[in-house]
Amino acid sequence: MHLFYTPTIEPHYTEFMLTEDESKHAIRVLRLTAGDEIYLVDGVGGWYTAKILDPHPKRTTLSILHVEQDYEKPAYYLHVAVAPTKNMDRMEWFLEKATEVGIQEITPIVSSHSERKEVKNERLHKVVIPAMKQSLKAYLPKVNPAVSLQQFFDQIKSEEYKTKAIAHCADGERQYLANICSPGEKYLILIGPEGDFSENEIAQALSLGYQPVSLGNSRLRTETAAVASCLEIAVLNR
Repeated sequence: MHLFYTPTIEPHYTEFMLTEDESKHAIRVLRLTAGDEIYLVDGVGGWYTAKILDPHPKRTTLSILHVEQDYEKPAYYLHVAVAPTKNMDRMEWFLEKATEVGIQEITPIVSSHSERKEVKNERLHKVVIPAMKQSLKAYLPKVNPAVSLQQFFDQIKSEEYKTKAIAHCADGERQYLANICSPGEKYLILIGPEGDFSENEIAQALSLGYQPVSLGNSRLRTETAAVASCLEIAVLNR
């Protein structure tokens, strides 16, 4: 199956032209030709079946055969706010695996113990696109620009999440994530840096209604904890 990301396509289109890069990939790399069937996703739930009309390596023209909206729409909404790792390869690994498992929104947050203060949003966006295509999804996760933890708290005050959780390693009572969540909800989970959230940050989160959670008995790396939270939510919503 050959799947292409085409964010500019519209459901009413009967024909569509691939970008130069996608055309080159389809014709020069995949060796597709006239009459071959391919699939397109728009990143917002549209799944398109198309046939190649003109296999031009710079402007391949397609005939749209079928459109399915809300293709395999998730029954839940998961937003993970995670401290960027010092090694960006690990952060990109999280983005890739989270997209494959299922996630709708990601916000890099900078806390007092963060090892990395700056993140190139464009670089992160380039990771989630191929992960979406590889996992045959029609929804592209939203990747927000990095903000401080305080800015994040301020930004989401008015948003309604059924479950807001903060995963930390400090002393105190914590529940397992799956025990505080129910299927089909809107979830927000905070994942801290390698040095964990500070005591003040944890206290502030708790005062704002975040529930302290544990992801198991092992101490996990930031990116592993973030992926583990995605897996728990995905399993809960099977």
